[in-house]
Amino acid sequence: MRRFIAIFILAGSLHAETSGTLLFSDDFSRDETDPHKENIGNGWTTNSGWRAPGKKQADLQDGILVVGTDPSANHALVLFHPAALTHGSVEFRFKLPAEESIGIEFADADCKSVHAGHLCGLTIGKGRLTLTDMKTGGMDLKIRERRSAEKNDPELIALLKTKTQSFPIKLSPDDWHTLSLTVKGDTLSANVDGKEIGNFASKGIAHPTKKEIRLNIGKTASIDDMKIWKHE
Repeated sequence: MRRFIAIFILAGSLHAETSGTLLFSDDFSRDETDPHKENIGNGWTTNSGWRAPGKKQADLQDGILVVGTDPSANHALVLFHPAALTHGSVEFRFKLPAEESIGIEFADADCKSVHAGHLCGLTIGKGRLTLTDMKTGGMDLKIRERRSAEKNDPELIALLKTKTQSFPIKLSPDDWHTLSLTVKGDTLSANVDGKEIGNFASKGIAHPTKKEIRLNIGKTASIDDMKIWKHE
């Protein structure tokens, strides 16, 4: 009996560590105030206004967020939501057609050493899940300058390879999947459909202020049941 109680308590503590404090949740079960305009609500914003002027790239449809980059846009669709944390998790359900991908990242627009506040995150789709440290990798301003001037520099290429790690993954096209991305210290961990896919450690991931999450969208994707947790 005592052994059972100990196991129960341990399971409860592990669950608490995993879920932490819920900062935000969204099941997208609402209607837009104007169906002809992009207005997700609940704190969401996008880059449609300056990347695809006049185009609606995000739409609430029967409790699902349907998104995609318009062919006229000069940049992929990005969705933004505040998320003030140092350690935490983002979880959501997604559905992708074959040969499409979706990205999720932690960002801090006040971090001036990187381009556009990019810190770290993942991309999933096309048979791969890739975890990346952008802060000390490809989005570092000094590295971007070097890449522009020295595209084929072997030392730079070798450095950038250490800032990312990929794992094979098989997704069923047009089926719903659940993705969880956790940041703890200098490590990112990815979980898909209840299975750990991989983790990656790099110093830029330990940036102390993740102020925002960003979803990067390809041609099309469906998203539902978004949750953001803060871990102590």
